[in-house]
Parts: sequence; C-alpha cells; structure tokens
Amino acid sequence: MSNNIYIAGVGMTPTGKFLDRSIKQLTADAVTAALADAGVTARDIQSAYFSNATQGVLEGQTMVRGQIALRTMGFESIPIFNIENACASASSAFNLAVQFVRSGAGDMALAVGAEKMFCTDKAKMFSVFDGAWDVSTVEQNKNTLLQMGHGIEPPDGTTSKAPYSLFMDIYAAFGRFHMREFGTTQRQIAAVSAKNHGHSVHNPLAQYRNAYTIDEVLAAPPITYPLTLPMCAPVSDGAAAVVVCSEAALARLADRRRAIKVLASVIATGSNRRPEDVAQHITVKASRQAYELAGVGPQDISLAEVHDATAIGEIVQSENLGFCAFGEGGPLAERGDTTIGGRIPINTSGGLESKGHPIGATGIGQLHELVVQLRGEAGARQVQGARLAIAENGGGLFGIEEAVAAITILGR
Repeated sequence: MSNNIYIAGVGMTPTGKFLDRSIKQLTADAVTAALADAGVTARDIQSAYFSNATQGVLEGQTMVRGQIALRTMGFESIPIFNIENACASASSAFNLAVQFVRSGAGDMALAVGAEKMFCTDKAKMFSVFDGAWDVSTVEQNKNTLLQMGHGIEPPDGTTSKAPYSLFMDIYAAFGRFHMREFGTTQRQIAAVSAKNHGHSVHNPLAQYRNAYTIDEVLAAPPITYPLTLPMCAPVSDGAAAVVVCSEAALARLADRRRAIKVLASVIATGSNRRPEDVAQHITVKASRQAYELAGVGPQDISLAEVHDATAIGEIVQSENLGFCAFGEGGPLAERGDTTIGGRIPINTSGGLESKGHPIGATGIGQLHELVVQLRGEAGARQVQGARLAIAENGGGLFGIEEAVAAITILGR
C-alpha cells in the first residue's frame, strides 16, 4: 500500500467548439501531452480510467468508450474503466486512479476525461443534460428546485427568448435563494463573472478570452434572472488527462521536481436537508473530510478551482469550502479577494464560465490548472508562492443540491 501519491504529468487540449475533431483525437492530444509531461509512455501505465458523460446520447457510443478511445494509442492488456458521474466524471476517474495506486495494485495510472458536446442539432445538444437527475420524477424535481427561487420575481425582459438548458433555470433559482436568504446582489454575481473572464485572458486553453467589466456583464443578454450570458458556462468540447503514480514510481522518473502531491481526493453523495441548512450542504461535508485527510484548513489554501457552471456557483462554493462565512461569498468576490493577487484566488483558469465546461473533462481540467499553478508555470495568471490548492467539482442534481461532490487537495 502506497501512502504518498503524486501527479507526475498533466495534459489538456484547448476547450471550445471543434466540429472537425473526434473524441479519439481529443483524447489522444490530452493523453499524449500528459505522458510527455510525466516522461513516460503508454507501456508504463498499469490501469486507465476514462470519463465521459455525453457520447452515448450524442453519438450512440453507449459502452466501452475508453477502450475504443485509448486502444489506438497503444493501451493494451491493462484494465480500462469507463466512468460517468455527470459533471464530476473526471474527478471521479482521478479518484479511482488514486485509489488504484494507493492500494498497491500498481504504481502508475492514467485518468482522462474527454467530451465532444457541441453539435449543430441544438435540441439534441441540450438534451444531454436531461439525464442528470431522476428521470422518473422530472416534474417533482423541477418544482422542488425552482421553488427555492420563490420570493424574488424576475423583472420583465430578464429571460432569454433563445433556447437554453433547463439547468440554467435551476441555477438561477439557487441564485435567487441566496439573494433572498443572505442579501446577495446581482452585481456581486456579476463581479464573479467579470473576474473569471479577466483571468481567462491569460489562459491560452480557455474557450473565451475576452475581458468584461461588471457593468458589461450586467448589460449582456439575459439567460434567466439573475443570470446573464457571461455568467453561464458554455457548451464545450475538450479533453484533459493526468498521470498518477506512487513514490516508488516517481523515483524512477527522470524529472521528479515537478511532481505534485495528492493530499486528499474525496467523492461524496448528498443527504436530505432543508434548503436553509446550508451547513449540511454536500460540499461542506466533503470539504471537511478532505481538509482532515490533508491535515490542513481553508486558511492554508493558496488558490481554488470551483465548479462555476454559473457565477452563483462560485459564490456558494467559496462559502462551502470555508473561505468565508455563509452569506459572505458575494462581498468576498466584490471586494476582489478572489482575484489573482487577492486573499484567496478562485478560478485562475477563468473557471467554467470562460475556460469552458466539457462535462466529462472538467474535473481533470481543474486539476491541470492547479498543477500548473503549484509548479509556478502559470505565467501572467500565476498565484505567487502557491503551495496548497483545492478543487471542487459537482455533478448532477438530487433533491436540492448536487448529486455528487468531488474535492481534491494538492500540494507542492
């Protein structure tokens, strides 16, 4: 059994809309980069974990996706597992790779997430989200979640006439709940979006790299109140990969200095609670477990990547991770505390809003950013002196919160 687990290599494609690129091609690009970064070959990998959430719906490839995507790269005879955990699929694949190495079953594993979501059939494209909750109780799900936004009525003209995912209505309801309970303002939500778009200017892999002011975010086309277009993650294609190894395997590598230690990797599911019981949120519980495993606390963290499918998500998760008190996430962002150079930089990559959100690759994409930062290789978006980093990645919906929460803590 190996107690010390490391990330030896990472690789990631640009995120965007690639009609001319296949899942195999995106996977190959990310995996090739990760293997080269680690200084290993496919023959060194003893187990692989492939995450994808939408290929079955969009392409009909409902089974053996990883075996098909990886075989042409030379991955033969090893166990390959296919992982689906909604938007937390890639973090779940990473967790299983860590468990494989920690168990002593092998000393080097690959986790890769790949997603090709964009297609010309918009109805089919948006339908991929329909299975991310209990499909036997759709109306009940909608009523329960949308009820959270009651008490704040959307002003006239603040709902898009163009089609968008139903989940945007859910995120908007989460936003109005936070506004009602804590006094959070639409301007504070816009401050998160403006900050993330500003960060993405310096990320060459980001889907969008245009800066916005807070006023420009507020004036942008509405999706559904309080969300405007720049506050919402786009539909994205992309892939990301990570090589995980034991200390013994690390000792065999030519360049060990750039390896990053895995201090905690936690996957959790939710429990029943009232909306007002925010201290029982799935992410609160999972992050407490991760902090305990890592032997650190929120005050020790240098930077974070959190799941901002919409900007309100970052506000909620900054509270859940303990960076501020409940209800203080909006002011935290508005003060600039979460900007690079601030007290706790969040989403230095640009976050899902700007970097993009290829569902099956998102969690490893977050880890890619944290590894680059902890190595001191992030260039103009570098967090100076970064030593500890945390990623929060949520997936699906069950009850009034995410169905899955993934927390990862990494250290130099």
